Amino acid sequence: MTGLDFHGIDAIWWPYLFILLAGWLPTDVWRWLGVFSAGRLNERSPAVALARTIATSLVAAVIGRLVLLPGESLEAIPLAIRIAALAVGFAAYYWLGRKTLIAILFAEIVLLGVPWGLGII
Repeated sequence: MTGLDFHGIDAIWWPYLFILLAGWLPTDVWRWLGVFSAGRLNERSPAVALARTIATSLVAAVIGRLVLLPGESLEAIPLAIRIAALAVGFAAYYWLGRKTLIAILFAEIVLLGVPWGLGII
């Protein structure tokens, strides 16, 4: 008998069920627990401050990794342009009302517009 891994069962529906059970369900349970418990937590408590700090640092680490050690097609864009896009997005976030979508749009303009203008992509 084969194990319950991704290639363990030959049925056509198995990979989809495997993704559901191993990928989506375990993370979604924690999201729903967070939604249900968020109303009972004090926003100024040390536990909430710690959770916010950890979440923010994880996002910063992912952004740093994408800028400094990219993979795939992002690697074709020079490091200076990736850092400039990060700086412009950061500045737009603070100067234009702390709106995340605006910051992302400004960073994307630099990230895609400058290489396109220089003929890199």
